[in-house]
Amino acid sequence: MKVLITGAGGQLGRDLVRVLGRRHDCAAYTRQQLDIADEKAVRRLIAEAKPEVIVHAAAYTKVDQAEVELEETYRINTIGTGHVAISAEMIGAKMVYVSTDYVFDGTKGEPYDEQDRTNPLGVYGKSKLLGEQFVQAVCPHHFIVRTSWLYGKDGNNFVTKVLALAERQQELVVVDDQFGSPTYTYDLAECIGRLLETDRYGTYHVANRGYCSRWTLAKTILEMTGHTGIAVRPARSDDYVLPAPRPAHSAFSDRGLRLAGLPRMRDWKSALEAFLRNDWGKSDDIDDRRSSNETAG
Repeated sequence: MKVLITGAGGQLGRDLVRVLGRRHDCAAYTRQQLDIADEKAVRRLIAEAKPEVIVHAAAYTKVDQAEVELEETYRINTIGTGHVAISAEMIGAKMVYVSTDYVFDGTKGEPYDEQDRTNPLGVYGKSKLLGEQFVQAVCPHHFIVRTSWLYGKDGNNFVTKVLALAERQQELVVVDDQFGSPTYTYDLAECIGRLLETDRYGTYHVANRGYCSRWTLAKTILEMTGHTGIAVRPARSDDYVLPAPRPAHSAFSDRGLRLAGLPRMRDWKSALEAFLRNDWGKSDDIDDRRSSNETAG
């Protein structure tokens, strides 16, 4: 199939190019190449490219900065997504929209499935939820893929931050009251690849199976990389004042994938081990001629 990818410069976007490019004819665009909030540019490019599938991974993902940059956040995550969705429907293309666990408030106390009520706490989550609603309203052939706690080889994420700190500190302080499902971008890209080859449209929670606290994740990263001499001290979220509220427990259930008869994601520890073994410390140069904004999640 002919696949168009937005957000190709982000950590998920790069893995989408890496994975989908093996099976499909991919046209990938970075932020510099396509401003998704520019309606005319989006319509013109999609009309000319005529993709069969659009994987929309472009997003404004600076969660704390979103609280003060409201206009820019909604311009990209909501209005920009609307432009892509309308253009997809105009040419009859399927659309994959990458969304986030931040559409939930985290008060359920157990993993969320696709039928649970959304209630975003901050601007970022609200803008992504409005993006979902745009897609649902105008593009019936859609896959909304909610994901969480993303990490990959080309991103600035929790895993890479822990590894960087481990090189210069003997003690880390990490919150132990935030729970989620860590997700390897390569695995997410593979699951999106399987989804877009089907007609099982709808909303899916796609994350590596299981969940943990931030503290447990940091401990596991250090153990897997041999940093056994570094202490990880637990802290409470209340100890830190951040502009954007975080959902306390935003882990995912993969009920949607199971009901659709699609392969489940591997567990988060196996995925983390694979990342540390295969991709950690490696980097690919993306082809700027083919490959917008940062990736969601």
